[in-house]
Amino acid sequence: MKSDIEIAQAATMKPITEIAEGIGLLEDELELYGKYKAKIDLSVLERLKDRPNGKYIDVTAINPTPLGEGKTVTTVGLTLGLNKIGKKAITCIRQPSLGPVFGIKGGAAGGGYSQVVPMEDFNLHFTGDVHAVGAANNLLAAFIDTSIMQGNPLNIDPYSITWNRVVDISDRVLREIIVGLGKKLNGRPRQTGFDITVASEVMAILAMASDLKDLRARLGRIVIGTNMDGKPVTAEDLKCAGSMAVLLRDALKPNLIQTIENTPVFVHCGPFANIAQGNNSIIEDKIALKLGEYGVTESGFGADLGAEKFLNIKCRHSGLRPDAVVIVCTIRALKMHSGKYEVVAGKPLDPGLLSEDLDGVEKGAVNLQAHVTNIKKFGVPVVVAINRFVDDTDAEVALVRKLAAAAGADEVALSDVWAEGGEGGRELAEAVVRAADKPSDFKFLYPDEASIKEKIETIATEIYGADGVDYSPAAEAKVKLYEEMGLSDLPICMAKTHLSLSHDPKLKGRPKGFRLPIRDIRASVGAGFLYPLCGDMMTMPGLPAKPAGQNIDIDDNGGVTGLF
Repeated sequence: MKSDIEIAQAATMKPITEIAEGIGLLEDELELYGKYKAKIDLSVLERLKDRPNGKYIDVTAINPTPLGEGKTVTTVGLTLGLNKIGKKAITCIRQPSLGPVFGIKGGAAGGGYSQVVPMEDFNLHFTGDVHAVGAANNLLAAFIDTSIMQGNPLNIDPYSITWNRVVDISDRVLREIIVGLGKKLNGRPRQTGFDITVASEVMAILAMASDLKDLRARLGRIVIGTNMDGKPVTAEDLKCAGSMAVLLRDALKPNLIQTIENTPVFVHCGPFANIAQGNNSIIEDKIALKLGEYGVTESGFGADLGAEKFLNIKCRHSGLRPDAVVIVCTIRALKMHSGKYEVVAGKPLDPGLLSEDLDGVEKGAVNLQAHVTNIKKFGVPVVVAINRFVDDTDAEVALVRKLAAAAGADEVALSDVWAEGGEGGRELAEAVVRAADKPSDFKFLYPDEASIKEKIETIATEIYGADGVDYSPAAEAKVKLYEEMGLSDLPICMAKTHLSLSHDPKLKGRPKGFRLPIRDIRASVGAGFLYPLCGDMMTMPGLPAKPAGQNIDIDDNGGVTGLF
């Protein structure tokens, strides 16, 4: 079997102008980045403002193993399948971070015969959007320290500063640092740190902005800390927001590439789902829904993170309403959630995960059933996609179908897109079409006017299954502060592990009898949400002992090897 990169490099790509023409984009609405990449001018939204939207489909998953469960493979494969059955479908995904690419997870272009191309460009620098986010973030950081050094006219409290610098490489030694050491001209010494670029609020803002004017306003609302009187200090106060907007004006435009079957793919933004909203941009989805009969978007990690934030935050800001949600599962992950097996990235799989174990599947399926139940609370039809691996048996697949249907899934379909591309996605595509045609009664989990604690506790009990919430003294103080700042109406963006429905990655399946600890709450005022920290959350990952970057190289012809 060929590797992912070998399959991608063997694909025959069409000029991106042909892909654009096929979905109705005009020549003046394209900004070419070579032969196979382009940016889309936002003027297309004005031209098509009176055109009805297509069907809006979100792809999410159960709580994954550390290896992932093929959510992007399924997202791409679903659109391939929809196009195979005669539907005009557009894939909408996030741009990957270089941290995971060179770390342990690898790229995010899908896999097998369900990939986006050019795979190397997509996983690496692409059109420079992530670098623009990093430059804007670090410009604000430089403004903060310069203002303090130059007499501190805003009376900034250095101990209150929450704005970190960023770099898009996993580099654990930068998590906690001291800046300003040396001579007086180097600035005032203080403790700070680095985050990975995709965890920056600037990335979250870019994904939430509706246009350039909205982007500029959101950047101005960024709160970097407080002054000595406890009042918030913003990027607008520092007179930095305008320069940040200039750096991001091209990054606001979505990118267009293609699948290995030459169907259109929109790529835009990449906020982390642990810390931020974990979804691609609102602008990207709006354009896709005007140009396609189906816009298939993807939410990061499991449905307790990316999909909950898609439904409660992204849809609240965008005004868009989903027609169906697809929950991806694998037999392997369901067995893991039984508690009988452990999956460790970089180590061989337990042989039990590769042989038939109906008892393990049934015990672990409680995780899938919880996610189905949770999404149904939003009033949206649910499709369960079984992403099939070669070791899965027919009996295991049949059991998952039965258990998913018993939990209330509207449709259950097998997905074999990794091996068969669009042909392997026909069953799933037909199931999604049927589900999206059903009546939908979409509703948010909580109203805007609910208090900060009411919102947190609703998510904790209704989505995670917690018995309640425990707040640290720091979190209690932040609740009071944000209420005084008038931020109670903002939605909640929980920051927690993706490996469990709870805050504890060791609790598999459908945890019971636990309370959710909130150690702190932070404000992303520009992005438009508050994010409570549940347990220990890292905003700067580290590389594993054997990072994926060890296998990546360049051949004698200048081609990339070892990327996956």
